[in-house]
Amino acid sequence: MNETNNSQVTEFVLLGLSSSKELQPFLFLIFSLLYLAIVLGNFFIILTVASDSRLHTPMYFLLANLSFIDVCVASFATPKMIADLLVDQKTISFDACLAQIFFVHLFTGSEMVLLVSMAYDCYVAICKPLHYMTIMSHHVCIILVIISWCVGFIHTTSQLAFTVNLPFCGPNQVDSFFCDLPLVTKLACIDTYVVSLLIVADSGFLSLSSFLLLVFSYTVILITVRSRSSVSMAKACSTLTAHITVVTLFFGPCIFIYVWPFSDYSVDKVLAVFYTIFTPILNPVIYTLRNKEMKAAMSKLKSRYLKPGQVSAVIRNVLFMEAK
Repeated sequence: MNETNNSQVTEFVLLGLSSSKELQPFLFLIFSLLYLAIVLGNFFIILTVASDSRLHTPMYFLLANLSFIDVCVASFATPKMIADLLVDQKTISFDACLAQIFFVHLFTGSEMVLLVSMAYDCYVAICKPLHYMTIMSHHVCIILVIISWCVGFIHTTSQLAFTVNLPFCGPNQVDSFFCDLPLVTKLACIDTYVVSLLIVADSGFLSLSSFLLLVFSYTVILITVRSRSSVSMAKACSTLTAHITVVTLFFGPCIFIYVWPFSDYSVDKVLAVFYTIFTPILNPVIYTLRNKEMKAAMSKLKSRYLKPGQVSAVIRNVLFMEAK
């Protein structure tokens, strides 16, 4: 193990999304706008839930926490990726690389468990409506959120333990826009077959177990509502559609990257962009467009802070000051 203490690699080179210099300014503009939309959209949901007393329910409490995690998922690597699109040498220090590995597994692991908690909330609301507020008390909701972060922390600690002592003394090019754990471990100076197997087993266990729990929850909900009225069935299906869409968008790329034996790195890049950029921006859209209460609360919040004529007045004042 003395070899692990003499690691010669102090930084890694991220090859990024594309090597085309002509394409990089376009990608810079697109991903800058997407990241801005992620931050504004998800924080708008958090602000809406916090400011409207009608949304102080378990479902919206968990939704606000999901929005916060989505911002975290988008922020662990996207700002650096955007900045790297403006430079030729895309380097990252060894410690910063380990930090990215730590945070991506912390946030994605927490989000998986939080999605299971949201499915449980949906199950209780539909299958046990009379006991909903008793079962899903504020205390229970806080515990569910804490559990999600604890599981994410345990998951990322175990993943990082596989990597932190690996010797890196040769190649240092990572064919991605962030330090993706499977790609980084392949750069080690030793045979990492067993380590790679443990990484896949760890991530695969969390992903598949969470996914199976979600499938089980949704199956029980559908079986329960089949015996009820068509109105209840329609409402349940509407709620489940949003949940299932989010789950598919999030778990699909994760399972493909860590379980499916792809050898084409370009496929992994596309999937990595999907769960770090597109899923965090689609979550608020999916959960708000199909939710009348959330849309009404957002309209109320906008009317409170952006009164009719206020925006145009600000624009006129800015133009007037520039003219002077």
